[in-house]
Amino acid sequence: MRFAREGYPFMLGTAFLAALAWGAVAVAGSWTIVPASLLTLLTAFVFYFFRDPEREVPSGEGAVISPGDGKIIDIREVDESSFIGGPCRRITIFLSIFNVHVQRAPVSGHVAHREYRPGEFAVAWHPKASEKNEQSSLGLIAGGHRVLVRQIAGLIARRIVTYPEQGGQVERGERIGLIRFGSRVDLFMPLDWSLDCAVGDKVAGGSTVLARISGPEEAP
Repeated sequence: MRFAREGYPFMLGTAFLAALAWGAVAVAGSWTIVPASLLTLLTAFVFYFFRDPEREVPSGEGAVISPGDGKIIDIREVDESSFIGGPCRRITIFLSIFNVHVQRAPVSGHVAHREYRPGEFAVAWHPKASEKNEQSSLGLIAGGHRVLVRQIAGLIARRIVTYPEQGGQVERGERIGLIRFGSRVDLFMPLDWSLDCAVGDKVAGGSTVLARISGPEEAP
């Protein structure tokens, strides 16, 4: 199993504490078994949280894939001014602490926009979280179309990591970042792209097709 590199300090830290706790069992007696067991469970969860499995990226022409794991909680038409510059469709994906938290590029394209904005840490499923919470936005130009991926911190998320730099290129399904411990990902795309998903769907980042690009897919 592959793990996200941002998780190594947490993984090693909890594993070290668990090892110390089990060492204490031999010295202090059986009363330390409970805390040692709890630390072992915490270590297992931290390893589980930072898992980064390989995904089979769909090869179909025009496929727009999910940028993250989780559940689609909202699909609506919105006005996005920071990069899209007008009306577009927003797909909101909620990530629980049990989902994979690595995000991936929904399309191949040129990184034309990158913006981090500090903010609040309200529950990620709240509609206002897209405006008020800490967030990092990545704007892509794919075949003349503008697509925006927004990583949004949740109630207990305190760190957003975005890998690509402005001016670079990303490929569909490529890892583009990570959000720690519960969060949300918004995908903004053109209104004329045909949807292939619905509210309530469970999706996997890098493999679930959310939409199809209208017309022939052009090179980014």
